[in-house]
Amino acid sequence: MTENTLQPIRVFHLQPGSGAQELAGLPQAPPAQGFYWIACTRAAFSAELPRLQAALQTLAGQQLVDLHVSDLLNAQLPSHYDYTAQYDLLVVRRLAQAQAAGPAPLRTSARGGPPVLRRIDTSPVGFAVFDQVLLSVHPEDCGVRDAYAARLVTPMAAAAISATAAEAVVHELRSGPVAGTRLPPSPADLMLRVVNHIVDNYLDLRRELSRQLDHWQAELLRPRTRFGNWGALLDARLNLHQLDEICEDQRTAVRAWLEALDSWSEPEGSAAALRELDLLKVRSRDVLEHIERVVTHVRRLEHSTETAVQMHFSVQSNRTNDIMRTLTALTAVFLPLNLIAGIFGMNFEFLPLIHQQHGFWWAMAAMGLISITLVALFWRKRYLARTGQG
Repeated sequence: MTENTLQPIRVFHLQPGSGAQELAGLPQAPPAQGFYWIACTRAAFSAELPRLQAALQTLAGQQLVDLHVSDLLNAQLPSHYDYTAQYDLLVVRRLAQAQAAGPAPLRTSARGGPPVLRRIDTSPVGFAVFDQVLLSVHPEDCGVRDAYAARLVTPMAAAAISATAAEAVVHELRSGPVAGTRLPPSPADLMLRVVNHIVDNYLDLRRELSRQLDHWQAELLRPRTRFGNWGALLDARLNLHQLDEICEDQRTAVRAWLEALDSWSEPEGSAAALRELDLLKVRSRDVLEHIERVVTHVRRLEHSTETAVQMHFSVQSNRTNDIMRTLTALTAVFLPLNLIAGIFGMNFEFLPLIHQQHGFWWAMAAMGLISITLVALFWRKRYLARTGQG
């Protein structure tokens, strides 16, 4: 880990066409070109709030209102959007590092299943978007800031030099900027790229959720297996509900941001500014589409898990019905035999076949014939056949 990744406050000067430069401290004057990105941890934002407010007053001519300061300091705040006449505020909850790092491997033991889903841990990342300043407040363990900052300051790659402008725009919309692609032209554009990076971590989480739930579904549908991970399955369903709520809040916040974009007045006499606004709307819709993909996948997993549980109980019910049907058929086979045995066990002095030499064998033959006849009849009617598991 480099020294920069340990800094609680990092400041970047982005000049489209010239590059991105990390500054040693807070700037003392508005930028002549481009804009500033001030990225700090929540603890640093709380400790350096007077200095940051003074810097915002100098750079943007407006400080954060007290309510928005409280929102940025609140670690339990859900995703939401708000605005003032001078700036916009967007808060998006991101996955903790343990979840965003990647899926955990499945256990390979014969009887062991996948590990129990870790609790989906999230924390808010706040963005205050001014005309020439972007202020972002991150959790202490947030790697999004440093990962994205590394992309900004990486030298231009040779492969990207030959890329056309259209290819660069498409690549940025789908995966965010990498070395050599166009720098964000505005604080709002940079904010959307970081948000898109946050949402992509949720897309990566889908693979882990799918693998673990697919394993449990296979276990639930095995007729010869006694499923015992009901506590883990319940935790997984609760985590899916939680993830659904988180993504719904994100979708609501981004939709509110899109509505605010639609209310912006179109720039007059500048084709570049108009194109920048259009690209901002396209990027916002792309972020919203990523969030909706996560919501759709989570709800599909919830539905498939619920269906698997219902199918499990249906299979168990059918298996119980098969057992009861077999026992009932066997009982029906032995009922006439018990009747014959009961008749010949009566305490009468004179009964047919009692005093005959071959009476016992005649009775046994009759009982055997009755048993074979009933077994054949029940087998033909499939009362003794097992339900197919194909």
